[in-house]
Amino acid sequence: MSTTTAVPPAMSISPSRRRAIFAGLMLALLLASLDQTIVATALPTIVGDLGGLNHISWVTTAYLLASTASTPLYGKLGDLYGRKRVFQAAIGIFLVASALCGLSQSMLELILFRALQGLGGGGLIVGAMAIVGDIVPPRERGRYQGLFGAVFGVSSVIGPLLGGFFVENLSWRWIFYVNLPIGAVALVVISAVMPPAAEHVRHRVDYLGTALMTAGVSCLILFLSLGGSTQPWGSPRSIALAVAGVVLSSLFVLVERRAEEPILPLRLFGNRVFAVASAIGFIVGFGMFGAITFLPLFLQVVNGASPTGSGLQLLPLMAGLLLTSIGSGQIISRTGRYKVFPIMGTALMAVGFVLLSRMHVGTTTLQRSASMLVLGLGLGMVMQVLVLAVQNAVDYEDLGVATSGATFFRSIGGSFGVAIFGAIFSNRLTTTLHGQFPRGLPGGLGGAGGNAAHANPATLAQLPPAIHDRYAHAYADALQTVFLVAVPVALIAFALTWLLQEVPLRRTVETNGLGESFAVAKPERSVDEIARALSVLSRRDSRRRIYERLAARAGVELSPRAAWLLLRLADQAPVTLEELARRCGVDLARLREPFAELSAAGLVERAGDGHGGAAVADGPLIPTPAGRAIADRLVAVRRERLEQLLDGWSPEQHGELARLLGRLANDLAVDPGDAPPPPRGREPAGSATS
Repeated sequence: MSTTTAVPPAMSISPSRRRAIFAGLMLALLLASLDQTIVATALPTIVGDLGGLNHISWVTTAYLLASTASTPLYGKLGDLYGRKRVFQAAIGIFLVASALCGLSQSMLELILFRALQGLGGGGLIVGAMAIVGDIVPPRERGRYQGLFGAVFGVSSVIGPLLGGFFVENLSWRWIFYVNLPIGAVALVVISAVMPPAAEHVRHRVDYLGTALMTAGVSCLILFLSLGGSTQPWGSPRSIALAVAGVVLSSLFVLVERRAEEPILPLRLFGNRVFAVASAIGFIVGFGMFGAITFLPLFLQVVNGASPTGSGLQLLPLMAGLLLTSIGSGQIISRTGRYKVFPIMGTALMAVGFVLLSRMHVGTTTLQRSASMLVLGLGLGMVMQVLVLAVQNAVDYEDLGVATSGATFFRSIGGSFGVAIFGAIFSNRLTTTLHGQFPRGLPGGLGGAGGNAAHANPATLAQLPPAIHDRYAHAYADALQTVFLVAVPVALIAFALTWLLQEVPLRRTVETNGLGESFAVAKPERSVDEIARALSVLSRRDSRRRIYERLAARAGVELSPRAAWLLLRLADQAPVTLEELARRCGVDLARLREPFAELSAAGLVERAGDGHGGAAVADGPLIPTPAGRAIADRLVAVRRERLEQLLDGWSPEQHGELARLLGRLANDLAVDPGDAPPPPRGREPAGSATS
C-alpha cells in the first residue's frame, strides 16, 4: 500500500471554507440517515397504493442490505480515486434512486430502487466520515464527528414524523422526492468548495468477497421471508434459495481467508469479545429495525392513528433509546465498567417485546407508550457498549475493521430482523384473515381466503364497523405473534451478554458517544479511529488549562497566552505580529501582552536583528534559540501525554500512529483557527488531557 499527497493538508483550508464543506456533508448524511427510518410510517399507505403487503419488509431490508454491503467498498474506492469524486458519485446514485422510488408503480419496482438508493446511501455515510479526516485537523475531529452522530440521533426521531407528515399532507412519494432539492444543494456545495482528494492509497478491493456476502445474505433473507407465504417451505425455489445462501456464504468464508484486504478479517472471530459482541449486535439490530418497521402498522391499522400520529406515538421508543444511550456512555466514562449495561439492556428488550406482544385493539395510549419506552431503554443500553467493548479488546492494527465490523453485524441483523418479522407477520395475517373471513373479504378485498397480500390498510375506511373490527383484530393478532417471537431472540442476547468479557477500559475507548450509538459507519483505518478518540480526549479541557498544564509539565515559567504565542511564532516565523493576528483571526491588541512577556524573557527577536524584539511589532519575528528550545519542549511534553492516552498501543510499533501523534502534538502550534486562551478566570474542571 502506498500513498501520494495531492493537496495541501487540512490546515490550509480556511475556517469558512471548512464550515461550508461540513454543511454539505451534514446535508448528505441527513439524507442517508433519514431514509433508514422515514419510510416506516408511510409503509401502510404505500402498501395501500402499490399492494404487496407480504413484501412490505423488503422496502426497508433492501436499503439496509445494500447500504451495509457497499460501505467497505466506498471506503477503499475513496482512497483509490479520491474522496470528492466518489462522494459526488454516491450523491448522484442516491438522488437518481430517490426519484425512481418516487415514480415506482409496483412494490417490486420500489424494492429494486430502494436497493439502488442504499448503494448510494452507504457511500454518503462512510464518505462523509472520511472527508472529515481530510479537511479537519486531528485535534478537532471528535467535535465534527460528534455532530454527525447527533444527525443520526435526530433523524432517527424525526424520520417517522416526517414520513407521516408527507403522507398526510402531500403523498408518500414525497418521502423520496424531498431528497432531490436537499441532495442537489449538498452536491453543489461539495463540488464548489471541497478540494480534490488529500491522498491516494492503493488497495486490493475485495469485490468478490463483497459480492458473495451480499448474494449469500440476500438468498437467506429471501428464503426466510418468502417461505410459507409466497411459496411453500419445501418448494424447489425455497430449497434452491436456502442451498444457494449456504453455498455462497461458505464461499465467502473461503475467499475472506485468502483475500489480501478482506472486508471482514476472519481472524477477528478468534477474539472472544468481538465474536460475542457481534452476535449481540446482530440481535439488537434485529429488534430495533423490526420494531420500528412494524409498530406503525399496529398504530395505524389497529388503533386507527394517522401517519403523523403514529410517528408521534413512536417517540417514547426513540426517547428511551436516546436517554440510555447517552446516559450509559456518561456513566461508563466515569466508572470504567460496562458489562452491566448490555445485561440490563437485553433483559429490558425482552420485557419490552413481551409488553408489545400483549397489545391489542383496546390497549390505551399510555400502555403502548410505556411498552415502547421499555424497549427503547433496553436498546440504548446495548448499542453503544458493543462498539466500546470491541474497541477495547482488539489490537491496534484491527481497531478500524473491528469498529466497522461491530456496526456491520448490527446492520445485517436489522436486514434479517425486518425480513423475518415480515415473513412471520404475513404468514400469521393470512392465517388469521382466513379464519375471520373463510369466504374471502367482503367486497372482493383480498379474494378467496383473505389473501393478506391484498388486504391493505387503505381499504379499511371502506369497511363496515363490524368487519373493520374483525380486520383490526386479525392485524393485532399477527403483530402480537411478531413481537412474541422476538422475546426468545432477545433472551438469547441476554444469555450471550454474560459471556461478554469486561476488560479495563483504555482511555481512548471512553470517547464513544452518540455516533457509535446510532451505528455511524466509519473508514476502516485504525488511525482514523485513534485520531477521533484522541481529539475527543484533547478537547475535554479548556484551552487555557491545556497550555497551563503544558507549561507546568515542561518546567516553563510562561503564562498560557505566552506559551500559545510562542508555539505559533515557532511554527510560522518569520512573521509580523499583525500578520499572525490576521492568520489566527484574533485582535492584535490581545497579542501585545504575551508578546511583551516573550520579549522580556529573550524568547523572540526580529529576523536579522540579533537582539530582542520591541514591544511594538513592526518587523518579522522569529524565536531565539532559547525560545525554539522551549517550543520544542512544549510539543514533546504534549506528545508524551498523548502517548499515555493510548494505553498500550505502542507508536514505536506502528509508523502511522507515530506520525499521527506528531501531527496532534504540533496541532498546538499550527491550528490557524485557534485563538489565544482567555484571561484568567473561572475555568471548568478538566480531565488533564495535556
